[in-house]
Amino acid sequence: MFAFILRRLIQAVIVMVVVALIAFMLFQYVGDPVMLMLGQDATPAQRMQLRVDLGLDRPFIVQFWHFLVNAVQGNFGLSLRLGAKVSRLIGERFPATLELSLVAAVLALLVGVPMGVYAALRRGTFTSQLFMMLSLLGVSLPTFLIGILLILFFSVGLGWFPSFGRGDVTRFGWWSSGLFTLDGWMHMVLPAITLAIFQLTLIMRLVRAEMLEVLRTDYIRFARARGLSNRAIHFGHALKNTLVPVMTITGLQLGGLIAFSIITETVFQWPGMGLLFIQAITFADIPVMAAYLCLIALIFVIINLIVDLLYFVVDPRLRVGNAGGH
Repeated sequence: MFAFILRRLIQAVIVMVVVALIAFMLFQYVGDPVMLMLGQDATPAQRMQLRVDLGLDRPFIVQFWHFLVNAVQGNFGLSLRLGAKVSRLIGERFPATLELSLVAAVLALLVGVPMGVYAALRRGTFTSQLFMMLSLLGVSLPTFLIGILLILFFSVGLGWFPSFGRGDVTRFGWWSSGLFTLDGWMHMVLPAITLAIFQLTLIMRLVRAEMLEVLRTDYIRFARARGLSNRAIHFGHALKNTLVPVMTITGLQLGGLIAFSIITETVFQWPGMGLLFIQAITFADIPVMAAYLCLIALIFVIINLIVDLLYFVVDPRLRVGNAGGH
């Protein structure tokens, strides 16, 4: 177990160093930060002085080392667009993105798993075929179109939910949350559904496929031969083993929800990191882009490490395989 964790940690460090190198290359090849900060009216002497102050006259490896040290400390400099610390901007936007992603992930699990189980156990029925058709629509339709359709129907047409913003939030120090106010939940519904639909359909199809595969195994036949009820077989044995790969995919998809909530946040003007990143791209705000890239990579690495550890604990075959030297 210790060797397993150590290998995963080494891999995580290597991944983060590579991502940090990619983020650092933004400063080298995407625009000139000196020109962006001083403008075109600056004199050559002013530009040279700022380049020296920023350390841009030093060798590449020295600049990258200082970037790594600062990144570990959470220091990515100042936003070229807003003139504020990037760490503060990320800290202000991160709660909104994390909250939206968690609600979407819970919604996808609560709806996707039962739909997948039903589609597997009632294969061939009208409802099962309807679920499969809806899942194809959920996978095929682009996220921005789903968001626009929800706004058109539920906000413009029926007037049930707000079409943009986060609503009223409750503050706990530097952390803010909209889950403790009714207005926050009203603003949460449409973005969460938009973000969850793709993950929901993916989980449903995965659960259905895994459930059908498990139901064909020998131990399920043995359980039927012992006279166990369908309820005990389906939910006590089949579903339990079906959820092992689902747990892995769901964990990784949570990182995807956080990273790829950009479109949803843009459509609903949700004040999260995705909207901040889109604005940073528009204005070539390189420090914000680099910080976002490093933070998303760190989230993926942490989630992947947790999922690997959970998978190692849940699936005894991995422990047996390691013990046997396979």
